[in-house]
Amino acid sequence: MGGAKNPVRRKMTAAAAAEKFGASTRTIQRLFAEPRDDYLGRAKARRDKAVELRKQGLKYREIAEAMELSTGIVGRLLHDARRHGEISAEDLSA
Repeated sequence: MGGAKNPVRRKMTAAAAAEKFGASTRTIQRLFAEPRDDYLGRAKARRDKAVELRKQGLKYREIAEAMELSTGIVGRLLHDARRHGEISAEDLSA
């Protein structure tokens, strides 16, 4: 099973690209999907940054401002970090 013919990180959703180019979302995904390892690497880097800021004692709102995210996304990043064993529950209660 091969990867995408032109693996890149898309600037728009597959649904938006499919509508714009008159193709199916699956075709867009198949042709232009970002390599999974690249995506996972970026996701881990974001989690690591949120964890680092939390361990420094910053509140969710402060982390959100520093990373230019919403507080909900910060909560999700820290939750995922805990689920992946990258941070303990005690670290989150700062």
